[in-house]
Amino acid sequence: MRVGVLTGGRDCPGLNAVVRAVVRKGVQVYGHEFVGFRDGWRGPLEGETVPLDIRAVRGTLPRGGTILGSSRTDPLAREDGAGRIRDTLAQFGVEGLIAIGGRDTLGTAARLADEHGVPCVGVPKTIDNDLPGTDRTIGFDTAVGVAVEAIDRLHTTAESHKRVLVVEVMGGEAGWIAVHSGLAGGANVILVPEQPFDVDQVCGWVTSRFQATYSPIVVVADGAVPKEGEAALGRTPGGTPGQVRLSGVGEWLAREIEHRTGKEARTTVLGHLQRGGSPSPADRWLATRFGLHAIDAVHERDFGTMVALHGTDIVRVPLREATGRPRTVDPRLYEEIGVFFG
Repeated sequence: MRVGVLTGGRDCPGLNAVVRAVVRKGVQVYGHEFVGFRDGWRGPLEGETVPLDIRAVRGTLPRGGTILGSSRTDPLAREDGAGRIRDTLAQFGVEGLIAIGGRDTLGTAARLADEHGVPCVGVPKTIDNDLPGTDRTIGFDTAVGVAVEAIDRLHTTAESHKRVLVVEVMGGEAGWIAVHSGLAGGANVILVPEQPFDVDQVCGWVTSRFQATYSPIVVVADGAVPKEGEAALGRTPGGTPGQVRLSGVGEWLAREIEHRTGKEARTTVLGHLQRGGSPSPADRWLATRFGLHAIDAVHERDFGTMVALHGTDIVRVPLREATGRPRTVDPRLYEEIGVFFG
């Protein structure tokens, strides 16, 4: 059997570990051959491939990014997109395709499988950890680790200068990175997209912290918005139609805190640092298990499915489950950690 593999959407640590596990088990256990498609869905759309065998994946377990390249190409935005992908798979003799990606990449895989008969199996990755159907996604643990290390370092400089330090983390529509890194890093305020925040209340927490002779750390997800409304942040269109470019809430919030409290405030935007570098041990472990189970699904021709983590078990769920509403932070969890605010 010949199997295709692609990595789509934004990159994250752990992608190469998935590819490595897929190829190692596919070759050694099943005797399959592999074709790597370049730059996400652009590869099968344009017929661009790279060699993919055991030699190609050797030494890639700790490597960040993706050896296959990635893009946010949407083949179904083209009238002939599905047909071109089917033709490419036929040209290279590919009988099964493993798509490693987030909601956009897996949403395309689900439509190709359900509506056009393309034999797809999905693997969930995103640092945002917001994919429904799985308890954890590849890249999340590494992103949290990067954020916690940054927060740990910022505590000392905040204390030295008696400043408010605002740390903006990624997350999109979900506050998982903010909640996990803020709690683990000892932040005094954590703001998430799921709960519009009151700036006056944030300033109250900041003031309370200073009264206790400590300098506060505020962790804010890039998708968080004040109760006054998102328009206050001046969000700008992203590079993809319909996409809004996040980031900016941290700088805006720091200015508001400084203006309302009289305390000096500075912002650190972690941005793409959370996506780069070597994957954490937990992400290497999860990515490897996902890869092993993904090639099992292809071998059994169980297409239209996604491998997922449920508890400690790797299971298969319909690919459509990865394309629904994003999995967001439970209000009860946010309320639980509120004891540390202020």
